[in-house]
Amino acid sequence: MGQSDTAVTSIISSSAGCIIKDKGGVSERGDIMNQHTRFNLPICLAVEEDAFFHSDEIIKRYIPDIIGQKAVIVSEEFLIGIYKEKINDISSDFGGAEIIAMKNASFDEAVAIAKKVCIEDIKVIIGIGGGRVLDTAKYAAHISKAVYICMPTSLSNDSLASPFSVLETSGKTRKTISCKIPTAIIVDTNMIINAPEGQTLSGIGDTIAKHTALFDWKLSAARSSERIDDFAYALSRMSYDSVYHCDEKNMKSRVFIRILSRALVMGGLAMEIAGSSRPCSGSEHLFAHAIEEFYTDIKISHGIAVALGSIPACIFQGQDPAGLINFFNTHGLDISPVSYGITKDMFADIWDKARTVRPGRITILDDTAADRTMLDEIYDRMVEKK
Repeated sequence: MGQSDTAVTSIISSSAGCIIKDKGGVSERGDIMNQHTRFNLPICLAVEEDAFFHSDEIIKRYIPDIIGQKAVIVSEEFLIGIYKEKINDISSDFGGAEIIAMKNASFDEAVAIAKKVCIEDIKVIIGIGGGRVLDTAKYAAHISKAVYICMPTSLSNDSLASPFSVLETSGKTRKTISCKIPTAIIVDTNMIINAPEGQTLSGIGDTIAKHTALFDWKLSAARSSERIDDFAYALSRMSYDSVYHCDEKNMKSRVFIRILSRALVMGGLAMEIAGSSRPCSGSEHLFAHAIEEFYTDIKISHGIAVALGSIPACIFQGQDPAGLINFFNTHGLDISPVSYGITKDMFADIWDKARTVRPGRITILDDTAADRTMLDEIYDRMVEKK
């Protein structure tokens, strides 16, 4: 399965370094020139059954040069306890790699890991966990210039392959910081099948939200000097289409897991190629960020929050949200704000604050004068899920 699961990367031409892209398309590797944009790509995407137990074989297949190099594994204490056998097996595969139990998904934590990597001449960082772990390990690898191998225990959002890390900077305040994308992504389908269903739903939500994000990107390009990269746009659209139009509805099936894995990776690659989060982040993400910044007591994952935000965003954009609502209902993704403790007053305030969280980012919110009556009607429609 490993060979076919590198198809997404192969379409673009996988590279250990970078690809030089000009206005005419993708050219041969070479020195960067002013009219070119430089971007990195993963060497492999392996989505296989029991992949964590034969990660060494996958690495030998695609990145043989790092075999025998000093490595460190970054995870969380509770995950190390739950997946002790698998993580110890991976440690053995990499010559007894030290296992670090990170405490916070913070900038300081990532820098501390990077410092250790540099001082101890470690060449490989392996991130095993969810978004918190992967973002921390990814940024630590970026700072230390180590090879980064991403091994997700869930598919909760597209950060696993994105050129950004979301890290705490002071207290609960979080900042999105640019970094290098993974060198390799290894997804164990058995691991994902056994992950909490809510985490997979979150990954679905983050993927489907690209529908409104792409609309906002086009709007921004029409209103400013911002340019749409057609290739990045196409990848993001493919990510959305592959999940939205997927015939397999069982989230526990290996077929669906492979499709969702590729979709999330395509989203990350779209951002890398575009040089920004625009292919995957629009007004629906501003809604999610407003919750994260101003309503920290609301217990909702990032992917579910953007799924909720995509319904009103769709309406603001003049699009019919019925398709999205039906899709979410089919997959059991609850779009009722009430389920997450969001009242009508909070819902209206979140949308008001959403306009302020990314100054300068043009979205449909710049054109929307959504009054309280309109927002209450949207809220009621979401509660009724119709």
